[in-house]
Amino acid sequence: MKRTTGLILRVALLCTAAPCGWSGAQAADVLITADRLLDVRAGRMIQQPEILVRDGRIVSIARAAGAPAPADGVTRISLPGMTLVPGLIDMHVHLDSDPTYGGYSYLEYNDRFWSALSVVHAGKTLDAGFTTVRNVGASDWNDVGLGQAIAAGKVRGPRIVPAGWAFGPTGSHCDSTYFPPSMEEKGPYNADGPDEVRKSVRALRKYGAQVIKVCATGGVFSRNTEPGQQQMNLAELRAAVEEAGQWGLKVAAHAHGAAGIKDAIRAGVTTIEHASLIDDEGIALAKKHGAWLSMDIYNGDYTAAEGKKNGVLEDNLRKDREVTEVQRQNFKRAHAAGVKMVYGTDAGVHPHGGNGKQFAVMVKYGMTPLQAIQAATLNASEALGSKDVGVIEAGRYADLVAVQGDPTVDVRLLEAPAVVIQGGAVVKRNTP
Repeated sequence: MKRTTGLILRVALLCTAAPCGWSGAQAADVLITADRLLDVRAGRMIQQPEILVRDGRIVSIARAAGAPAPADGVTRISLPGMTLVPGLIDMHVHLDSDPTYGGYSYLEYNDRFWSALSVVHAGKTLDAGFTTVRNVGASDWNDVGLGQAIAAGKVRGPRIVPAGWAFGPTGSHCDSTYFPPSMEEKGPYNADGPDEVRKSVRALRKYGAQVIKVCATGGVFSRNTEPGQQQMNLAELRAAVEEAGQWGLKVAAHAHGAAGIKDAIRAGVTTIEHASLIDDEGIALAKKHGAWLSMDIYNGDYTAAEGKKNGVLEDNLRKDREVTEVQRQNFKRAHAAGVKMVYGTDAGVHPHGGNGKQFAVMVKYGMTPLQAIQAATLNASEALGSKDVGVIEAGRYADLVAVQGDPTVDVRLLEAPAVVIQGGAVVKRNTP
């Protein structure tokens, strides 16, 4: 009993903050200065900020001209000429996926190969300025374990909100659909009917899921499913939302097709992933119910250019071609209608570390640079229900990125931040 209690205490200490992630305390106070700070809540720049950090969290923000002199022993991080932005949040990644292995080519490798790659991908994601991610689907609990390793300071990476396994009904996008019946391959948490859905939610939470990911429609990169097909009915989706809510968890729904999107919104799902074929009724429902859309409108460029070389099957390439531009136009329509948006790239379908490339595409399809940045900061933190990340303000983690210039003028600056700070510690610096 003592050994069990000790284990529980160690696990509790590992993930006391939500989202679970790197949380190394600082030995001394840290003072961060720069030329500008983007207040994403007010949508304005603060000139000459001084940010005081203690134990990884922001204590205060003041203007340098009026701030008292820092005490001796304070560690200084000086970033002259630079603009500070909150650490970025990608709401849709798959850290144990690598897009250079398409079709059946991944079968050449042991299951643990993907666990090892996820560590590399986490480091690349952090270096890209994404200090928090929501991993909406992984094999073999890779995202849960990776998040624990990052929290323990064993490897570099963003704070991770893990889903563990994504699931849906038998034969769905979240099932294993590439093999004949003799292989007996299936998703381990397949759920047919509301009772099975509830059981899967309970099991996933038991083993570390901090968000529940369900597959309401078919998908692009599965076999024998079409993006527009609804695969979970309203009763099943409601069961997922009700059961997750009982445990204090939110639900993300993979949903390309219009019917599946609408039932997911009616069921109370927090975020609609992809939302490619959303129609006018779906847009109105999203606005009425306050659902967030997470629309991955960059990755089609990568798949079109590299997918065939990477081994992606022609049927999957066909679906990607059919969906990409329609999704972008629907992103533009939904945004213009005032639907709430978060930043989700589906990294793993495109290379990790390239997460910031979506900012420019969001601007091309109707957002201002500020709105695109807010989708990856303020909006994402609200959709997560987190008061720890997404905004530079007292009480939150000192997770920041710095760029040379003004990202509200040139949002492409966020494709390769010069400096990344996580919990008040510099984890990447490309400047002298």
